[in-house]
Amino acid sequence: MKCPYCGNEDTEVVDSREVPNESSIRRRRECTECKRRFTTYEKSDFAGVTVIKRNNTRESFNRDKILAGIMRACEKRKISREAMDRVVDKIDAKINGNDIKEIKSSAIGDMVIRELFKLDPVAYIRFASVYKNFDSPSEFKEVVKLFEESKNKGKKPVKKKSKKK
Repeated sequence: MKCPYCGNEDTEVVDSREVPNESSIRRRRECTECKRRFTTYEKSDFAGVTVIKRNNTRESFNRDKILAGIMRACEKRKISREAMDRVVDKIDAKINGNDIKEIKSSAIGDMVIRELFKLDPVAYIRFASVYKNFDSPSEFKEVVKLFEESKNKGKKPVKKKSKKK
């Protein structure tokens, strides 16, 4: 493992623990050169889950793409990186824990929408605007209205059909 501080390729594992409720291992490492410590998380690689995109192309599942989308939606919000990681872990566990070989990108997007709805209203609306391809202010108003109605009733948001390109 390469040291993030000095770039040395020789590091030692100081401590190793399983992360509760996740399929990962937390390792504390120390660089043999600069003696600084850092944390890494190791996850099993679930090769074999294929994501079917809207244009019917296929690519390997990549949890980093989900995290990147969530981070963009949560930008400048008071949401911790740990909370975002928990959302991604939850979605990852649903996908990789069900022995799924192929999944549509829209199903992943729906999972992200549901989790962001619980996490933060602004992040939910930001993600929905990109995911659902909003092209007018009235679509924003509609989602805000649906969000407020759902929150007041304690229900999940009503699913709006996405536009096909």
